[in-house]
Amino acid sequence: MSAADDSTRTSADFVLAGVRHEYRKGVPALDGIDLTIGCGEHVAIVGANGSGKSTLLKMLDGLVFPSTGTIHAFGQPLTEDALEDPTFRRDFRSRVGFVFQDADVQLFCSNAFDELAFGPLQLGLPETEVRETVAEVADALRIEKLLDRPPYTLSGGEKKRVAIGCVLTMQPHVLLLDEPTNALDPRSQVWLLDVLAEWKQAGRTVVIATHDLSIAEEFADRMVVLSEEHGIAADGSPEDVLRNRDVLLAVNLIHEHAHRHGDVVHVHGHAHTHGHAHS
Repeated sequence: MSAADDSTRTSADFVLAGVRHEYRKGVPALDGIDLTIGCGEHVAIVGANGSGKSTLLKMLDGLVFPSTGTIHAFGQPLTEDALEDPTFRRDFRSRVGFVFQDADVQLFCSNAFDELAFGPLQLGLPETEVRETVAEVADALRIEKLLDRPPYTLSGGEKKRVAIGCVLTMQPHVLLLDEPTNALDPRSQVWLLDVLAEWKQAGRTVVIATHDLSIAEEFADRMVVLSEEHGIAADGSPEDVLRNRDVLLAVNLIHEHAHRHGDVVHVHGHAHTHGHAHS
């Protein structure tokens, strides 16, 4: 490894090199991924359903691991063996927060207050501080009236906001969100974008996976496009990526639709937007 490579691994939050992941032998979910995510970057991972977006986020969170290739987090190899070490595991889990696409996956306590308090209490924070943090996050998310309710009584949007709150109370350095606007009403979507903007000003890293190009354009300073072959088809600024119509068509993020005006047929590209989002 060159000195330049070593410096990049040390300074970046994540470095993936030659990563391939297979859930079943011979069937890749990710293939040939070379990706560096720098400290403080806001990155949108975009692609059609099944392209590997969720798998990539799970890999950044240490939930799945490369079948081949390597991943480094905060300058250290991120492997199953590394996460067996209590010191590394505690440090990594305190620095990285993950909001799943399906909120039911991460909600398991008897009420919403306990959900928000669980992470900070596991980190050993004083109960008084935890209560203050929960109150602040609940106020920001407008879920104060939900705190004494069991998760199973909440609507989809309410569950999503509680799940986001569970991560925000941890104040991680890196926030990973899988399809974060699914089940959120328009006002909550605006709130979430405001929160992400505040995180950027604070120098925190945020990575979202989405097929919603409008959200990605508004949120990100970098867009990584996954192809239906599970590799990286494009990586650049939202402006440059969204200008590349051929790539967006090829990866099935937009589709062409023909309109006839008399004898003239106009072909337009239509993208997935949050007004038409689907799981």
